[in-house]
Amino acid sequence: MMAGYLLARAGVNVIVLEKHADFLRDFRGDTVHPSTLEVMNELGLFDDFLKRPHSEIREIEGQVGEESIKFADLRHLPTRAKFVAMMPQWDFLDFLAAAGRRFPEFDLRMSTEAVSLIEEGGRVAGVHATASGQAFDIRADLVLAADGRDSRFRAAGGFAVEDLGAPIDVLWLKLPRRPDDPNLVLGRLGAGYVMVLLDRGDYFQCAFVVKKGGYDAIRDAGLDAFRQKLAQAAPLMADRVDALTSWDDVKLLTVSIDRLPCWSKPGLLCIGDAAHAMSPVGGVGINLAIQDAVCAANVLAGALAASHPVDPLLADVCRRRLWAVKAMQAIQVFVHRFVLAAALGSERPIKAPWPAKLFNIFPVLRRIPARVVGLGFRMEHVRTRDAHAA
Repeated sequence: MMAGYLLARAGVNVIVLEKHADFLRDFRGDTVHPSTLEVMNELGLFDDFLKRPHSEIREIEGQVGEESIKFADLRHLPTRAKFVAMMPQWDFLDFLAAAGRRFPEFDLRMSTEAVSLIEEGGRVAGVHATASGQAFDIRADLVLAADGRDSRFRAAGGFAVEDLGAPIDVLWLKLPRRPDDPNLVLGRLGAGYVMVLLDRGDYFQCAFVVKKGGYDAIRDAGLDAFRQKLAQAAPLMADRVDALTSWDDVKLLTVSIDRLPCWSKPGLLCIGDAAHAMSPVGGVGINLAIQDAVCAANVLAGALAASHPVDPLLADVCRRRLWAVKAMQAIQVFVHRFVLAAALGSERPIKAPWPAKLFNIFPVLRRIPARVVGLGFRMEHVRTRDAHAA
């Protein structure tokens, strides 16, 4: 959606396909980081965007064993927004869709599914699509595959996938929030459990981390036993775990970290999770995808608007973005192996290691993880022109 908006803004005719009739689904990736908010600011959309219902997180705090540690302080970032905005992703998508429709070049087609690639003369020339049971073709100078970690188009494109492995999965659930609850991203880590509580206004979006493939054993032990695990991990929630009335209230996210060494072939470019599946660690996935979209528009808009050959430029997007992805994934792999998996496998009480305690002793250190999580590596800025500006 962001790539489509940016390209249409630059005068490129764009068709965005969405197979569902609306965006009202529980995406769970609802953290809009300062890097993304800065893009909205550069586009002149910032103020209107933040009129949408949202909450703001300026500090990130975690409970390691019995000790509370503030790991990140975003209030010093060199961006207009010095916070993470918690906003349902459907609101973000609706906002971008409405903004895009102001451009005659922007064509959003709902209930329309891209089914397979059209390949002619050694390059991708469009997609075979369906809408209302009718099949038809859409021909294009470029196909952007932004269809997620299970992308059918990266498979159809024959791309090699480098799987970095992940020793965890995540169970997503909701628990009630009360007005006097802390307004923090509250991570809790102890012997045998890891849990994150994301403030969503009237409820907490909860991520309960389990060992890879461990969900079946948890289900077999029963819902009462799972409620007890939740209460152990977050005593604040002990009197609310009964809000889980069945396993239908618990959603499994099978965590994977992978990437394509090459994101493109003639006529086709993968971005976002289709190019690099991210772990939930840091909540950075959607924001890296936005950075990919900005980079792709910066590199490609001029050639597309002038109907010049775009294939020679596609690899430039991957070259620019790949090292930033690798750096973030390296951090996620480290956290998986040496923090999360270690906690899940521990039977002894966990104490905060001395490096973690330094964040409480020297608050200035909190600016380092704030910058990594909030801005990522090689933050992209909007370089494309607005073809509709006077």
